[in-house]
Amino acid sequence: MSALTTFRAVRQIVAPKNDEEDFGGRKPRWTRGRIGLLVCAVVLAVLWVLPLAWAFATSLKPEDETTDTGLQWIGSKITFGAYEAVWESGNLTRWLLNTAYIASMTTILTVLLTAMAAYGFSRTEFRGRKVLYGLVLAGIMVPPQVVLAPLFAEMVALGLVDTYWGVILPQVAVPAMVFILVKFFDGLPRELEEAAYVDGAGRWRVFWQIVVPLSRPVLAAVAIFTFIQTWNNFLWPFLVTTDPNGMTLPVGLVNVQSSYGVRYAEMMASVVLGGLPLLVVFVFFQRQIVRGVAHTGLAGQ
Repeated sequence: MSALTTFRAVRQIVAPKNDEEDFGGRKPRWTRGRIGLLVCAVVLAVLWVLPLAWAFATSLKPEDETTDTGLQWIGSKITFGAYEAVWESGNLTRWLLNTAYIASMTTILTVLLTAMAAYGFSRTEFRGRKVLYGLVLAGIMVPPQVVLAPLFAEMVALGLVDTYWGVILPQVAVPAMVFILVKFFDGLPRELEEAAYVDGAGRWRVFWQIVVPLSRPVLAAVAIFTFIQTWNNFLWPFLVTTDPNGMTLPVGLVNVQSSYGVRYAEMMASVVLGGLPLLVVFVFFQRQIVRGVAHTGLAGQ
């Protein structure tokens, strides 16, 4: 997905929407720099698409042809047997619904909590603010694998193993999103908020009626990134769920593969089925992703 984002950003550089405004009425010149950027974007896009195309082509081959040596995109016949086998061998519909619910709830809670925390760090002064914000930033440098054992022990103590909330709650705290939103809030003009305070608005009303509407692009980007990350997350749902009816899609598909051994056509069919919803989400919301990254001020860093 990063290649598509890069290509879209470079395309905006190469061919702005309003040529007259950006070039004083003259058409943009195809300089060597612009051509070089376009070539790099095309190369990145091709490198991103090739593995997906190969996975999809392999999923349509007969199983006995998936291990043939040599580069052969199309098998002797096109078959959807791998997709039928994956669909029939597991509870795919339930896993999709589980994953959609968990990803949606995690996204809503993450955006809500990180936005409020970031606004507090950006706009309020309190004792220990710098120390607390430093601890939040330190959380970015802690690998998630380090805290798996204490998190699992906590979920066991709270009785949340094999529950939706046991999967959702540990994924809600995202220090990186707090940092991104703090950077954005720091760039918002304070005059609008001060005018609202003069009119009698409280801090809570200012946040919801002024700050949140102004922050829609970056909040949309945070929501999309969180949704994609949660959908793809395998390790934590794998540890905290044992009931097949409560599994997410990545965990369920891996269990199906391990039960029937290595079958490459079915494995590639699982990859396609698991990634297709995310591809649809990205195609529809890539404009918001690019706009949100630009509004955070991190695009050039």
